[in-house]
Amino acid sequence: MSEAAQPAATAVKPSSARVLPALVLAMLAYSVIQTAVVPILPSLAKELNVSGSNITWLMTANLLSAAVLTPLLGRFGDLRGRKPMLLISLAGLVLGSGLAVATHSFSMLVVARVLQGAGGGVLPLAISIVRDELPREKVTGGVAAISASMGVGSGLGLVATGLLLEHWDYKSIFWMGLIAGLIAVLLVMVRVPKDPVVDRAGGADPLGALTLAGWLSALLVAVSRGNEWGWTSTKTLGLFAVAAVVALIWGIVEVKVAHPLVDMKMMARPAVAFTNVAGLLIGFGMYGSFLVISNFTQTPAKLAHYGFTATVLHAGVLLLPSALGSMVAAPVGAMLIARRGPRLPLVLGGVFGAVSMAYLALRHGTEGDIYFASGLFGLGVGMAYAAMPAYINGAVPAEQSGIANGMNAVLRTVGGAIGTAVMGAILTGDSIKFPPQIAKMIPMQIPTLDAYKHAFWVAAALCLIAAVVPFAIRTARPSQPPADAPAAPAKQPTKTGT
Repeated sequence: MSEAAQPAATAVKPSSARVLPALVLAMLAYSVIQTAVVPILPSLAKELNVSGSNITWLMTANLLSAAVLTPLLGRFGDLRGRKPMLLISLAGLVLGSGLAVATHSFSMLVVARVLQGAGGGVLPLAISIVRDELPREKVTGGVAAISASMGVGSGLGLVATGLLLEHWDYKSIFWMGLIAGLIAVLLVMVRVPKDPVVDRAGGADPLGALTLAGWLSALLVAVSRGNEWGWTSTKTLGLFAVAAVVALIWGIVEVKVAHPLVDMKMMARPAVAFTNVAGLLIGFGMYGSFLVISNFTQTPAKLAHYGFTATVLHAGVLLLPSALGSMVAAPVGAMLIARRGPRLPLVLGGVFGAVSMAYLALRHGTEGDIYFASGLFGLGVGMAYAAMPAYINGAVPAEQSGIANGMNAVLRTVGGAIGTAVMGAILTGDSIKFPPQIAKMIPMQIPTLDAYKHAFWVAAALCLIAAVVPFAIRTARPSQPPADAPAAPAKQPTKTGT
């Protein structure tokens, strides 16, 4: 249909070796710094003299900021150019990292994490740039590499935290984000050309942006604080109710306005809607599994009779295979997408995730079990992340690519927030009852082994559902014409009949 009329087929395009490394590094810079603080939240609470419940705002604020800003930056990229918005997204990451390095205040550190959340816009913007700029035979591999970089960076962030804390204090983590962000900005400025796809006919949608931010904020705060407040408390239920009402208003606004932030008809397309469901489930599994495995490996074995008494570094190394698995998944996923379409890698991604979590529920007594499950899970996440943009790009026009992939990234983030909250509730809901004299010497509750098994089974079940979801999508139109397809006639009229 309209794909034959895209000017990309005849334009001279930069090589993937010039553009892609800059985009991959930008994605890695954001994903590394997003998860790097996860294993050190307890020690940060002591360092900053903050309660354990309040320190979680360092993750909540970042997830909330990313969820709100990702679709906004994606949409403004569609409207006004992807490269400028990508630089703004990276600027937020750099400014946030710089503020985190400079401050000793907890409140300012939360502000820094909010600024870093702007880096979430990198994913949809980079995918759109790949679609616009790379030769069409390189698009599938490029999108897969950027998407899989999210899983790679998340795993590397856990390892980098342990390595840095072996020699320096927690500020070294934010120095890492600052340096990586500055390098990414420089490479994007030099290597990424000005993008040709700009939707000049589109317009702003301030009410849509405000209501989107409103319901996402209410939902994520309720999910992130539910363990502390209680899931049936007035605060939690009230925020869920606010999220539901504002989400309904947002949907009405987007249907009525002339230039919606999110085209609801686009979101309702099966390839987009079901891919977003899969993104929500995979995000739940990825962030939830990182939390559970990291806590499990750091559990003192002498007290709990399970776990490995791992340091932060050791726990990160045990999760390193997940990053390596995601790295391997990028080219494998791209090859499968090119040959068979995106369904197979998305199904395999869910299956691998389910098998790895089920394996840990059954076998978890040796470090080899953790290495194997971590690697298999990373392979699954990487395959799924590579497939989702292929589904979406095959269902939406180029001028909506940024917002469509941005909303998918939002749902991954929401899934991650729900996953960490649910896993946290499972672990805290069943703790070991120590004698009073021992309990006084333990700074926090230690979950029972059954609690961890239940958490692994929950993650396995949701990953399995994610593997089934693609079968609800009957066909996935390729996002680019086949390489051997004849070019469209130069004088093809724009009308296509009925």
